Amino acid sequence: MARPRTSETADRIRAAAMALIAEKGVAQASLREIAERVGITKPALYYHFASREELLRGLVQPLVDDMEELLAAAEAAHEDDPQRLLADYFDVTYRHRAITSMVMTDPSVLAHLNLAAAVDGWRRRLTALMYGPEPTLAQQVRATVAIGGLGDCTILDLDAAPTEVRRATLEAAYATLGF
Repeated sequence: MARPRTSETADRIRAAAMALIAEKGVAQASLREIAERVGITKPALYYHFASREELLRGLVQPLVDDMEELLAAAEAAHEDDPQRLLADYFDVTYRHRAITSMVMTDPSVLAHLNLAAAVDGWRRRLTALMYGPEPTLAQQVRATVAIGGLGDCTILDLDAAPTEVRRATLEAAYATLGF
């Protein structure tokens, strides 16, 4: 039988880690259990990820990269359409809803990776893009409620098509923002 390629094994490790963390949380998901789920040894897991932190970072990095790309592009283009910006934000968070769910279920992931500052920075950048560099208190509060609620809606287990969830979520966010 052919041996899986290294990247395939790393993908399998990430998938097993996501599933186990969703079940048990970060602190209770051991690297040994992750390796067993993949069918490899713990030293083989360390070949792909040198530490628990590196594995966790590997889980959330796609979301971080996509969010940074979205915000950088919007800032460079001086995006002035808040509805388009929020739609793009929804699309990124929905695409990475498994990561968002993991973080919301176990916020210690933010602490393990020191990501709380990054997430707060994303919110601040989105707010500045929507309202300008000096938003009022009311605008900051509206943005916080809309952005947080939008993120929450991406992980709800709703009996609706993703396009309907997107439409309803964006309508609610726009209303909250006063657009």
